[in-house]
Amino acid sequence: MQVAILGRQPKLSLAELEVLFGADILTPVGSEACLVDSAEPLPQSRLGGTMKSAKLLTRLENADLQGCFDYLAKSIPEHLDYLPEGKLQFGVSIYGAKAQKNWLLKQMLTLKKQIKKSGRGVRIIENKSEALESAVVLYNKLTGPLGWEILLIKDGADYIIAQTTAVQNIDDYSERDFGRPKRDAFVGMLPPKLAQIMINLANPDPESTILDPFCGTGVIPQEALLMGLDAFGTDLSQKMIDYTSANLEWLCDKFQIASTRYRVEQGDATSHNWQISTDTAVACETYLGKPLTSLPPKSELDVVMNQSNDIADGFLRNIARQLKPGVRLCVAVPAWYTSSNSYIHLKMLDRLTDLGYNRLELKHASRTDLIYHRPDQIVARELILLEKK
Repeated sequence: MQVAILGRQPKLSLAELEVLFGADILTPVGSEACLVDSAEPLPQSRLGGTMKSAKLLTRLENADLQGCFDYLAKSIPEHLDYLPEGKLQFGVSIYGAKAQKNWLLKQMLTLKKQIKKSGRGVRIIENKSEALESAVVLYNKLTGPLGWEILLIKDGADYIIAQTTAVQNIDDYSERDFGRPKRDAFVGMLPPKLAQIMINLANPDPESTILDPFCGTGVIPQEALLMGLDAFGTDLSQKMIDYTSANLEWLCDKFQIASTRYRVEQGDATSHNWQISTDTAVACETYLGKPLTSLPPKSELDVVMNQSNDIADGFLRNIARQLKPGVRLCVAVPAWYTSSNSYIHLKMLDRLTDLGYNRLELKHASRTDLIYHRPDQIVARELILLEKK
């Protein structure tokens, strides 16, 4: 049994896991974790929505946090002999429960004494909060041969105990985001993590090509290549095509990926003919309109919305004529956050059936759960999952 520690928008993380593994083998645990009924470790490097991957060790029924630490104090020394020689790096993260910092430090010092009694050197990683951040786990090598991060996850009256096996590598993401030779804030910067989620939601076969008809600076094609997929990017702007080409050349050189795995070309998504192969899946972000720091007057917003709506509508009409039935699409379209804690959506979303698509539903996430946003954003990205009829 595997455990996923979910990201900032847990339902979006669950959606990614559901499409990849199927709804029936997922069991959400609170709002921060999910059990995945699989013997195989989770593919952490390709999961944009999962912060940590872990293997389940045991379940303590009708337990509290003190009972969890008592269990660790008893069981940890029994497992030290399986480690290579050297000093152990050790940390504990708690999910779904509160713990005072001083109390938690006291428990960790008690475990440290127990480990040292067994003749093993140990360095504990002190918690700033209940859960260690992924960066702390990464930099302290807690998933390495001489590292342990133990997860204590509250599940109703029980606690699940798991051991972290992998975490998101923030340095890798940062390099793929900020280390690329070409970036352009004007066209919007799709986070690599979100690009991964979108590709996974498009559910490509291992031999698929990911088509991005609005490729911008090439983030989706980039992440597709790193997943072992082929990539095909087009954009209306020749400047963006030049940027994507430069970024993918950099990527292929850095990660030793064959340049034959991708192609880019200029094209208007509302009229272009992509000559799509049968093993193609589509992941893209349409025009989001100009960035906004506050919601503009209705007349101004209507202009932006109509422009975005026409582009998205024209694109889906155009590509529908070129797709085989059953092809999956994950398309990010704009949604505008209002002061009433709701969103204004594109009108074309009500006509998806007429455009030739079935909008797919998920068990563990609703449509509104698939809106990617940050607290200070007015323009959000609404992810729509489609299948060509």
